[in-house]
Amino acid sequence: MEAIVPVVDFQRLSEEEERKKLRKTCEKPGCFRIINHSIPPTLMADMKSVVKYLHDLPTEIKMRNKPSVPESGYRAAMPTSPLYEGMGIYDMHASPQAFEDFCSNLNVSPRHRQIIKEYGQAIHDLASNLSQKMAESLGIMDNDFKDWPFILRTIKYSFTPDVIGSTGAQLHSDTGFITLLQDDEHVSGLEMMDDFGSFKAVPPIPGAFLCIVGDVGHVWSNGKFWNARHRVICKETGTRYSFGAFMLSPRDGNVEAPKKLVEVDHVQRYRPFKYEDLRDFRITTGKRDGEVLDQYRIC
Repeated sequence: MEAIVPVVDFQRLSEEEERKKLRKTCEKPGCFRIINHSIPPTLMADMKSVVKYLHDLPTEIKMRNKPSVPESGYRAAMPTSPLYEGMGIYDMHASPQAFEDFCSNLNVSPRHRQIIKEYGQAIHDLASNLSQKMAESLGIMDNDFKDWPFILRTIKYSFTPDVIGSTGAQLHSDTGFITLLQDDEHVSGLEMMDDFGSFKAVPPIPGAFLCIVGDVGHVWSNGKFWNARHRVICKETGTRYSFGAFMLSPRDGNVEAPKKLVEVDHVQRYRPFKYEDLRDFRITTGKRDGEVLDQYRIC
């Protein structure tokens, strides 16, 4: 059974009805497709070719993609996630050196460098602008997301006949504010969990980005936006690629609901915390879904 994933038109977010639709879909199911955005289909296709090239590099070269923060660099397949391989660049819009190090360490060609740079800038702009629209849908007009750090992350799943039915990525919620994912158009596997604990497949839409609200988005919205739980399952043979922007938290790491939202709701649902503490807790405990926020819940 397929999940019903709402579609939001980025070009129409200046209209009240589309903003209401954005808020409603952020509240539940916490994921949506964004169409008519600013990233050209040619750049999306070029980036997918680059991603395939990067993941086909020898392992010893990919291991040069060192993490500057946890979960930002190369992650090889492990016993707990044998089908998953990831690479990433942290904060490339604010740290040109991070981009240069990534490209130099992996011997990226000038042409591929240009594609990564253009795509990284474009998807950061889209993610920050969309985050701004999400805030405005709640009446928060003065929040600037352009300086929020993000990870440009690429993911490869190796699906072979002998692992059909196996887990590619365990059930989890994303840690940050919002994720913009360019999903694989040919190899399926992404599933969303509904309110009843059932899993439903997420069909791709060519040219669209799948947007998923994360834990920071849930807390920042004072519990209004839903941090959607999802997983990846091997359903067919093939290599599945997905990549995009993982928008994290304010640069100072402080995660809390804006005062205006707390005043409107007459209650603060979560106590403030540091993004790094949440991230590290998830890593050390192995807990990956939204229940990790219970330790910060006030009411």
